[in-house]
Amino acid sequence: MRAVVLALTVALVVPEFALDKTYVYKYEALLLGGLPHEGLARAGIKVSSKVLLSAMTEHTFLMKLMDPLLHEYAGIWPKDPFVPATKLTSALAAQLQIPIKFEYANGVVGKVFAPAGVSPTVMNLHRGILNILQLNLKKTQNIYELQEAGVQGVCRTHYVINEDPKANHIIVTKSKDLSHCQEKIIKDIGLVMKKTRVKSLIETATYNYIMKPAAAGVLIAEATVEEVHQFSPLNEIHGAAMMEAKQTLAFVEIEKTPVVPIKADYLARGSLQYEFATEILQTPIQLMKLSDAPAQIIEVLKHLVANNVAMVHDDAPLKFVQLIQLLRVATLENIEAIWAQFKDKPVYRRWLLDALPAVGTPVIVKLLKEKFLAGEFTIPEFIQALVVALQMVTADLETIQLTSLALHEKIATIPALREVVMLGYGSMIAKHCVAVPTCPAELLGPIHEIAAEAISKNDIPEITLALKVLGNAGHPASLKPIMKLLPGLRTAATSLPLRIQVDAILALRNIAKKEPKLVQPVALQLVLDRALHPEVRMVACIVLFETKPSVALISSLAGALKLETNMHVASFAYSHIKSLTRITAPDMAAVAGAANVAIKLMSRKLDRLSFRFSRALQLDFYYTPLMVGAAGSAYMINDAATILPRAVVAKARAYLAGAAADVLEIGVRTEGLQEALLQSPAADESVDRITKIKRTLRALANWKALPTNQPLASAYIKLFGQEVAFVNVDKTIVTGPKPRELLKAALKALQEGIALQYAKPLLMAEVRRILPTAIGVPMELSLYTAAVAVASVNVQATITPPLPEEIETMTLEQLKKTDVQLQAEARPSIALQTFAVMGVNTALIQAAVMARGTIRTITPGKVAARADILKGNYKMEALPVEVPEHIADVSFETLAVVRNIEEPTAERIVPLVPELAVQNAQTPADYSSSEIPDQAALRSATPFHKTLCLAVPYIEIKGCIEVHSHNAAFIRDDPLFYIIGQHSARASVARAEGPAVERLELEVQVGPRAAERLLKQISLIDEETPEGKAFLLKLREILETEDKNVRVSSESSSSSSRIISSSSSSSMSSSRMTEPFRKFHKDRVTTKNFSSGSTASSFEKIQKQAMFLGNAVPPVFAVIARAVRVDHKLLGYQLAAYFDKQNARVQLVVSSIAENDNLKICADGAVLSKHKVTARVAWGPECQQYAVIAKAEAGVLGEFPAARLEVEWERLPIIVTTYAKKLSKHIPMAAFKAGFRLERVSNADKEIELTAALPSQRSLNVIARIPEMTLSRMDIPLPIAVPINPDGTLSIQIDEDILSWIQKHIKEE
Repeated sequence: MRAVVLALTVALVVPEFALDKTYVYKYEALLLGGLPHEGLARAGIKVSSKVLLSAMTEHTFLMKLMDPLLHEYAGIWPKDPFVPATKLTSALAAQLQIPIKFEYANGVVGKVFAPAGVSPTVMNLHRGILNILQLNLKKTQNIYELQEAGVQGVCRTHYVINEDPKANHIIVTKSKDLSHCQEKIIKDIGLVMKKTRVKSLIETATYNYIMKPAAAGVLIAEATVEEVHQFSPLNEIHGAAMMEAKQTLAFVEIEKTPVVPIKADYLARGSLQYEFATEILQTPIQLMKLSDAPAQIIEVLKHLVANNVAMVHDDAPLKFVQLIQLLRVATLENIEAIWAQFKDKPVYRRWLLDALPAVGTPVIVKLLKEKFLAGEFTIPEFIQALVVALQMVTADLETIQLTSLALHEKIATIPALREVVMLGYGSMIAKHCVAVPTCPAELLGPIHEIAAEAISKNDIPEITLALKVLGNAGHPASLKPIMKLLPGLRTAATSLPLRIQVDAILALRNIAKKEPKLVQPVALQLVLDRALHPEVRMVACIVLFETKPSVALISSLAGALKLETNMHVASFAYSHIKSLTRITAPDMAAVAGAANVAIKLMSRKLDRLSFRFSRALQLDFYYTPLMVGAAGSAYMINDAATILPRAVVAKARAYLAGAAADVLEIGVRTEGLQEALLQSPAADESVDRITKIKRTLRALANWKALPTNQPLASAYIKLFGQEVAFVNVDKTIVTGPKPRELLKAALKALQEGIALQYAKPLLMAEVRRILPTAIGVPMELSLYTAAVAVASVNVQATITPPLPEEIETMTLEQLKKTDVQLQAEARPSIALQTFAVMGVNTALIQAAVMARGTIRTITPGKVAARADILKGNYKMEALPVEVPEHIADVSFETLAVVRNIEEPTAERIVPLVPELAVQNAQTPADYSSSEIPDQAALRSATPFHKTLCLAVPYIEIKGCIEVHSHNAAFIRDDPLFYIIGQHSARASVARAEGPAVERLELEVQVGPRAAERLLKQISLIDEETPEGKAFLLKLREILETEDKNVRVSSESSSSSSRIISSSSSSSMSSSRMTEPFRKFHKDRVTTKNFSSGSTASSFEKIQKQAMFLGNAVPPVFAVIARAVRVDHKLLGYQLAAYFDKQNARVQLVVSSIAENDNLKICADGAVLSKHKVTARVAWGPECQQYAVIAKAEAGVLGEFPAARLEVEWERLPIIVTTYAKKLSKHIPMAAFKAGFRLERVSNADKEIELTAALPSQRSLNVIARIPEMTLSRMDIPLPIAVPINPDGTLSIQIDEDILSWIQKHIKEE
């Protein structure tokens, strides 16, 4: 009976506090971040205090904290203790002990009130305590679910109420799924990435209450809260980092002394929900105490300018982020004053122009607008700054109004600038609608009006711009205005140019991602409307698949395409669906499954269409354990009337940590050229494709006859799904400065000398997610990447004879007689730092686990060059230069960091994986079932350290790489545990032991003086002379000795039996393989079998006439590469090229210039006829050790034109034959996968033969004969037609007028 009464009491009564009593509780809250394994470092904070609760009225209460104390933690968990943050507690004590008011009725917290002196951060700590008191107890249910308001927003909450009759307690358990909230309190800053179904952040909280009956209702005797935020950049089954929050509120006693409010106005401070404070402006990677923001900005700016002149400073990226952070807290007046002070100093001006756009506040957008209108920015400066600023700025109504400056008269007169501003306006609306899903359609009102006015005036450029803006915005309210421009749906659109119709369809893409059901019927109708232009239908197909259609929709499309008459549309849709079947990314899994069903409904004949038809291609790679991947899409839209594609689109997509984004997209359309070609005879459908090609080339040669106002082509670029720029290419752009004019300008600049010191900083990434925890302290997940590049360049040239004062009058003949000597020294250096942070980030304290990566490179160089055009001598020298200790330094480390604003220099940094970590920190039960505990315990945390050095011979340079690694794989054999720890690599270059090298030289001499420049006389040994015979005899003895070392393995290999496998191929294929290859002879085919020996003998005959062409003709050119040392010893190589015009023979000889070094490489080739080419490459001492002969010839295989390549070798290095034998073992499987037929036969041991025949201009037969096997494949489809006739002649010839146009154009340039 008592249990029944107790249950009824709970059902009817909620926690209440008597008016004449003060309830005293002990409160403790803990927030820790790190990996959930003992023995690793963690970082966090702890808050402890007494909590006094006193009722003022029936529904109004006071809460006061007594003896608050803050602790901070950065150490090895759980060994190291928390450290009291005494100074921080003292600084906040006055605020923390101010009583606050709150409304409380039926267990629900209402409005909260506090004096103005209580900061938002302290107010949020109070909310964390009030959040425990939030109890929505129903009168009739013990198990139920509802959406409950709390610190983190309105989230799904599950209640379970139980009773404990023995202890006279009621136990209430509620759990919150923080990933499913109606109103989630969250702040995303930086790049907006689309979430996939793979979640990398899992959040949940559990509340347990022990409640006792009391005179006024029930009393909360004890409450405990456990909240977990688990995040992993990898799949969570391989380990994850976590933020763990714990709260305890335990009843102590009841006092009679009431809590008294202070004498101040208690202002409404919102509700129980978290209030964002200054953490939005605070970067989590450093904590700065702001005393005088303008002075601090100037100090950091001067540091960056002074320390990044000749070489980048190590901390430059971090200082640049610090500059951005300071600018974020500065007022508009402060920034204007700093700009006025430094705008006339070029170096300071550049640093400010790079930093201001990255600030990302409305203040900066307003500053950029005002300064440009005041004429203080150049147009390139303003465009660059505005593009970056619009990507970084937080989108709100104020910022959107600022970006409406496109209507300003000054900007309206500059088309390129107006386009950037208009596109940015659409992007800002898109960003705002992501943050506020209920964003009003009125924001697009000005763009809708511009579009309507442009349509009424038939202003094509303005219609294009309006469509691109609407496409960036992606608001569903724009669907109706866009549909007015879609063909087939509105009669007005049929009179508009094709490019407008295409742009209108493309404008639906971002809408399709938000509201696919609205776009799918429109896109499908356009695809299936055969009255429309094929390009329109194919673009609609792209949009349709971006809506991620269902299996029913894709199957409907596949069925309709069975009767499609336009092969371009059919090929495009089929290739698109087929490529989707291979997609493995998780966000496209449903579409891939639907495509696999739909592809079975389509004709397989479409798979054999060549690449001259329009096609879509999608490739991706996704690695589930690491949750990383990349995808690429390419769309090529061709036209049956011309050979040029109408449009080409390429897109790259990235997957990282469970998120996906369209990183980059580039599109090119050739509408102007297409229109010109359609008006030319090339568009005649009755002619064959070869004639079309000839006519197209002729039409392109006359492109200058096109109207000036007609664009030849257009291109656009998208970043993260937003179009940031587009350009129309017309004759003005194509007919820019001529190359000769550019060369003259370059020579003039070189003669005057170039001295440049340039620094370029860049905030490459800033992605932040800030969300509150149960204790009222924000946690943050963020990624920062900043880089600074510095280059010091000095170039000086001496030109003989000097250039005329009026360089424009210089002729080509004068230029040819010019001797240019150039000396240049450059010292480029780059520093990059990246930070991934998870932890607490406030203006008062930071406690987080951090991954920090750094890259620093310095690559100095000094060269001298000379070009004597008249003498044909070109020379380049690499000169010694001072090199730093390390030319490249890469490091990655994971840390636990804690710091507070009262003790900024006393920050504590602890490596996440200690050097002397306990090897058995994890119990055997924690290991996976596949892991043996004893083996796991053997793994050690001992750091890996190794240094590898390699000395480059002759030039006496030594390069070393030093690697250090220390990870947590001893705990668990998973990717995340291999990543965390400390890893570094350093590369250094130094002089090795031996004589110093003064310089490295590369010299090219063209013409009759080539022989004079050779440093060592080139000669080849004559085998017929006594000296030659003696040399060959000695070489043969050496080679025979080498053969004995490998004879055993060779004999065992050759004794293996050969198996000739039977094949089930058709008799037609077998006959083709056995048909002889016949050569062409005097424009006809020789009927008898062609003997390869005849080619060899004719080539040998030519060689016997002159084994070494250098004895008969001088070299055509010579190349000398050498190292000049202080001991004057010749080291290096020289190449001489000889040409025998009578026999169409070329000979190249590479020889060492070192004394007593007879190593040579000889390449000898000849064109025996217009159908035969033969070459022999030999190397070794006097080119006698190894040799390979290659023969290429055209002929007929059966009745089809064919070509054959034969490679024979006399002798090869052992390492080559060894790896060739290993590779041959994989040939059968590779051949099977490639569709080749394999037959085991006894082919020549030292010969490879490849024959290719053309049964038609669109198919290929291939036969390959290698030792021990023959491979063949018939009727391989070709993507393009090969214009070769059966007699081996080309079926296309370039017209003489086209050749003359090319020659004329070259001469003009």
